[in-house]
Formats: sequence, structure tokens, C-alpha cells
Amino acid sequence: MIIRCTKKLMDELVLKPTLQKEESPLFSWHSNVITIDRKKAVVMVNDSSRYAVVLFGLKKRDFQNLGKLVLSAIKDAFSEECIDDAVAAHYISNAGEVLFAKAEDRSSLARVNKAAGFVDAYYDYVLADSIIQSPLSVRISRILVGAGKGSKEYKYPNEELYADLEELCKKPALKCRAAVMKVKLDLESFDVWRRITVPLNYTFEMLHKTLQAAFGWKDYHLHEFYLYREKAPVDIEYVNHPGFHKDGYKPLMNIVCDEEAFAYPSDVPMRMENEVRLSDYFDIGCKSAKYVYDLGDDWQHYIEIEEVIDDFRSNYPVCLEGRGDTPPEDVGGESGYEQFVRAMADENDPEHDEYVLWSKGMGYEGFDIEKVNRRLKLIFG
Repeated sequence: MIIRCTKKLMDELVLKPTLQKEESPLFSWHSNVITIDRKKAVVMVNDSSRYAVVLFGLKKRDFQNLGKLVLSAIKDAFSEECIDDAVAAHYISNAGEVLFAKAEDRSSLARVNKAAGFVDAYYDYVLADSIIQSPLSVRISRILVGAGKGSKEYKYPNEELYADLEELCKKPALKCRAAVMKVKLDLESFDVWRRITVPLNYTFEMLHKTLQAAFGWKDYHLHEFYLYREKAPVDIEYVNHPGFHKDGYKPLMNIVCDEEAFAYPSDVPMRMENEVRLSDYFDIGCKSAKYVYDLGDDWQHYIEIEEVIDDFRSNYPVCLEGRGDTPPEDVGGESGYEQFVRAMADENDPEHDEYVLWSKGMGYEGFDIEKVNRRLKLIFG
């Protein structure tokens, strides 16, 4: 594997550049070093697919170990992409030793500089405590790029990478473990649920985005998760606790979206949603969870893990089936939703016209599984 570096990056490296040699574009990367928020980042762009890999917060000793960091970053990005472990291993094995050379191709350098601009634009994806930035790499590799000089076509680098790996290995590139879960919105008078397959390497932040898309919420409000494992008799004194589970499960963990939550005392351990993966709990016997959205209207979604599959051939969630329309945002809880449904169904209701205009302004839609799956692919695919 050859990493073709800008002069700026070569100046950071303690190792001298190797002699130029020809390498397959799939195993050739162009790279540069940039500074963001007074920290150094290395941005690499694959010569074949235009897939980008990012390292952030490098110090002098890290540049001395850049070869190993590059391989680790590529492997980590492949894992984040749900690329089959065997396919990833085949690529790394065929890549060979990491060599560094001076970049010569100006168009490739321009591509690296463009990717570096995306790193700055999506800085909120940076993991504060890690040099390897796989979530950021995955995000910026889903931005359309030009197919090449003189071409009017555009391509997605992540999709080009999958195609390259399939050609290399002669097998599908994507394969991961995933959970099939049934998620039911807890309503007394309405039957609203979705059955979804979600990769287990997703964080709970990604599961939040999945549930927002599956139920058609707009992500206007705060949310949290409660995870359960042990079952115990229902404690009536615990009914008003936000972690209460109607089937008597005891909360094991509270996954939160905002660091302010840690300022309030709780008898349930807390973790941030972007730091916890589904596999951390759903692989150790945790089969039940609760997703609470809008802490005012208190929409509670009960999650049951029905099955874990080992050969899911996608890296984005798929809604398998579902039933019922989600209430509109800010409708006023279930009682407000009952009033909304009643007025919408009766043209003679004095609030009918007002609700029609309000729901249109909210962009409110009923459940459509095809739209849900298009939305999921757009967000994660």
C-alpha cells in the first residue's frame, strides 16, 4: 500500500519517503495534514473509490507510527461500514507494507483538499478521545463527488468502495450481525409499531435516528433509552419513575442524549448514547429496552429484541413491517392525539379545518413503509 503525501505531510513524518512505485489504485491513497482547532488531522483519499479516512489529534509520536495507524484506521472504517470481516482481512492482507511517497498528481491532491474541507464542515462528528475517526470517515464518504476529469457524472465514494472490494474478493462486501426488533409505541387506544432490522455495531445515537425515521418523528425534542435485563415483581412505588417498565423489568442502564442529564441524581447508571453500541448490551442478554421521546408528551416506545442474525447484508436499517400512524409532534400526548384523530375524521367537527392546516404545516404523514425505508437508506446508506 502506498500513501502519497503532500510536502506538508512529508515534513511531519520522521521516516523518509520510499521510492515511487506503481500500485493498484485500490491500494493507493493520497493524503494531507491539516490543522483544525489547533489539532493536526491526516486526511487520506483512496485513488480508486475516493473513500476518505480521517485521523485526528495526532502528536509527534503518532506521525512516527503513522503506518500502523493508517491500517488500523482503514480496518476501523471498514468495520463501521459493516464490511464483511473476511473481505476486510483480504484487503489488508493484499495491501502489504505501508509505504510513503511524495504526491505528484495535482488532481488527486485537489480531491484530498476537498475532503479536508468536509472534515472541517462535519467537525461535530469528531470523537474527542480517539485518533481514529471512523464515524467522520463514514459521513464524508457519503458525499457525492465528481467521477473524474471531463466527466459529468457523480458517484458516492462508499458505494464505489463496496464495488471495488467485491471485485477484489469475488463476494458481497457487506455482512454484519444485526438485531431484529419490534418497537411498539405505548398507547392505550391505538396500535402503532414497527419491526426493524438494525446493525448491532450501531450506537444508540444511530438507533435514535433509526426510530425517528421509522416512526416519522421530527427530532424536535430530547430523548433517552432505558435498558432492561432482570425481571422482578412490579413495584407500584416505582410507577412514576421514567425507567419504569410495565412488565416489571428492572432498568440496567439509562442511555442519554445530553450531558446535562448527568447533573441530576439517579439510581440508574447513565451513559452517553454516542459512546455505547447496541452490541454492548443486546449481545449480553439484554432483550428489552425503552425509548422515550419528548420528555413532555412522554412518548414511550417499548423495544423487544426478537432475533439476532449473523449475516445481515446491509449497513443500514430496514423496516420489515409495521402498523399504525404516529401522532403528530406537540399534539399534547395521547389525549391530544385522540382529539386530533376524532376531529380529522369528522368534517363537521369545529376543529377539523384547523387541524388539517396545522398537520399540513407540520408535514404530518401516515405510515408508509416504502417511504420509511427510503428515508433510512438516505440517512445511513
